[in-house]
Amino acid sequence: MPGKGSILGDYYYREAKKQGYRSRSALKLLEICQKFRIIKRGDIVLDLGAAPGGWLQVSCRLVGEEGLVIGVDISEIEPLPCKNIVLLRGDARSPELHESIMKTSGGMVDVITSDMAPKFTGIHDVDHGRQILLAGIALELADKLLRPGGKVVIKVLMGSDFDVFRREVKSRFSDVRIFKPSASRDSSSEVYLICRGFIGGSQQLLRSPEERSDDLARG
Repeated sequence: MPGKGSILGDYYYREAKKQGYRSRSALKLLEICQKFRIIKRGDIVLDLGAAPGGWLQVSCRLVGEEGLVIGVDISEIEPLPCKNIVLLRGDARSPELHESIMKTSGGMVDVITSDMAPKFTGIHDVDHGRQILLAGIALELADKLLRPGGKVVIKVLMGSDFDVFRREVKSRFSDVRIFKPSASRDSSSEVYLICRGFIGGSQQLLRSPEERSDDLARG
């Protein structure tokens, strides 16, 4: 008999296909937006780790014709039939890419969504550390590109560095929630940080795993 995770995975995969989404993860963002009202009509949204495009589909429908969605991924994304989506290919750490984002957005963005994930090894501590680094890149981009009062959704894996990272996030936003969407598998340690009310970026750069470990040791 298949496990619960397999049954749920099949359900959400079928539901995503039924609704015309490219990935089951689109249902995660859809639930987040319905619960927390992250994206509104007319917003400029920056979607990091956008391939294969499921989150882009959700965002473009929510922002409407007045809004804009900028999809970024290091891999190529098959174009979508939406006039309000612009695709940029590149590394999210690249200063050249940051310039392209600012040029495309006309300055700053209202929302940043990040479903970026590393290539998983199956070793939790390694995967957690790599995921935290990607989440940190999304947070640094918020420091540079997010409007005051803006919102961010960041995927993270629960683990030893989570509390330190969450403190960094809370120093920048007036409201930070932890949320696990229904479409996330029970066996997965993935959660999303739902961040609202951007109050300004930290002056600190993303710290190394060793520096974060020192922070944890100090409590």
